[in-house]
Amino acid sequence: MSDYTIRSGDRAAFLAGLRELTDFLTANPTVLVPRRPSFAVLVDADDSTARRAGVESAASALGVPVADIGMGYFDARREFGPISYLVVGVPPEGRQ
Repeated sequence: MSDYTIRSGDRAAFLAGLRELTDFLTANPTVLVPRRPSFAVLVDADDSTARRAGVESAASALGVPVADIGMGYFDARREFGPISYLVVGVPPEGRQ
């Protein structure tokens, strides 16, 4: 068992929601869209090594490297046009 927890959601519901959003925006061209939208998956772990391991696990599937962004945070990010999909390792003091 790993020392980290990846807080992920319902995959089917997420994908259905993205499709619904795409259909809505396509049908309603006057609705504004964000300039740089992003989606984040959070990794919880009490120690830095486990937090990094959790982010590395997800980064592998994304095909991207892990970055140490300081203060106990790690992230892995993949861009899809202007949309960012990221995985973030959050230290205990950041989980408020």
